Amino acid sequence: MGAYIPESNSSVNFSNRDTAAFYENGTVLPGYLVVILSVLMVTLVIVIVAGNALVIMAFIVDKTLRTQSNYFFLNLAISDFLVGTFCIPVYIPYNLTGRWMLGRGLCKVWLVMDYLLCTASVFNIVLISYDRFLSVTRAVRYRAQRNMTRQAVTKMVAVWLLAFLLYGPAIIFWESFTGHSIVPASQCFAQFYFTWYFLLSASTFEFFAPFVSVAFFNLCIYLNIRRRNKSMSACAEDLRTPRGSAAAWSVFFVKTRKVSSSEPAAISAVIEDEDLGPSSSCDPGDPGATQTFIHRKRLSPRGSGAVVFESRSPCSAPGRRTQGSRLTRDKKIAKSLAIIVCVFGVCWAPYTLLMIIRAACSGTCVEHYWYEMTFWLLWLNSAINPFLYPLCHSSFRRAFSKILCPKGQSVQPQIEIQSC
Repeated sequence: MGAYIPESNSSVNFSNRDTAAFYENGTVLPGYLVVILSVLMVTLVIVIVAGNALVIMAFIVDKTLRTQSNYFFLNLAISDFLVGTFCIPVYIPYNLTGRWMLGRGLCKVWLVMDYLLCTASVFNIVLISYDRFLSVTRAVRYRAQRNMTRQAVTKMVAVWLLAFLLYGPAIIFWESFTGHSIVPASQCFAQFYFTWYFLLSASTFEFFAPFVSVAFFNLCIYLNIRRRNKSMSACAEDLRTPRGSAAAWSVFFVKTRKVSSSEPAAISAVIEDEDLGPSSSCDPGDPGATQTFIHRKRLSPRGSGAVVFESRSPCSAPGRRTQGSRLTRDKKIAKSLAIIVCVFGVCWAPYTLLMIIRAACSGTCVEHYWYEMTFWLLWLNSAINPFLYPLCHSSFRRAFSKILCPKGQSVQPQIEIQSC
């Protein structure tokens, strides 16, 4: 988020008159560099548009994807898709020529959209991470709310509203409050471009707080999984049959659960595999815990035995199997969140830090090409997001296969197509 500002030096005084003269005499890029940059920019646009359009199409085509967590993926894809279809294409000629030729009105529209979409992308990442955090650490409550579409839509709208309020009013009304403009006629950047205290405050909500939040969610998921690993190990020790015992046990399991009539039939049919109980395993007092009835028959040498029925916690064999399935899934979530934290930090931290430093020294202490590189990292994040989020989920991959390989799906409907 920002604007092309030609490289400055310490002798430049950023008053209106001197700044305008400086920009009018901006340098022209060599022809070969223009070609290279054009190819890179167009390639980035294609990747952003294609990747995020595929996510949006999958959500529209496959109704089974319309769950609460997937709505957040859709919201992220929409913001990133608009970055590729509007923000970057408008910026490319400005970046190559160093001159804004679309007028002041479209300049403000572009600035509002650019700041809005990049900020919305960040807030969507936080929302997705928080949703994954709840699915791991608050499993019972999360399952009860995961099909609430209205709640998901409310959160999606809140993301866009907060993203607009962070920069939108300042972009639109800053000039009215100050009474003058510092932006030359041939340039397009926000009036607060060199106001470091405003940028520092806004960056706290746009980057620092979201980064800490995403890292916190990842850490909580890791600690939750580690605790459950220890619990499962303790369960295995309790169920181990002592060696040399004269008695043997015959066990059968009956898994019971009250299924709500509002749940899809598909979920009810796979309770054994999908309804994995609470995240804190081995808690028989939890109302969401699976109850297992064990038929215990002591076998004596004469074949007689006593029959006992008792209720056990999910530490029994089926409980451990289903908890193990959930544990495997949550480990994948933890790994994906770790990657998300790293990518998010790499794409946003350089730009945020240089933006604040550059504003504090009025653009004289940071070489322009460094700032320009960090600026493009923000848009690169919009190209990476489809691969970090929806493409990592098997449900979305199946939907992508239906879109990209419809014939393969009709011939082999039971096989997930890996490539076309």
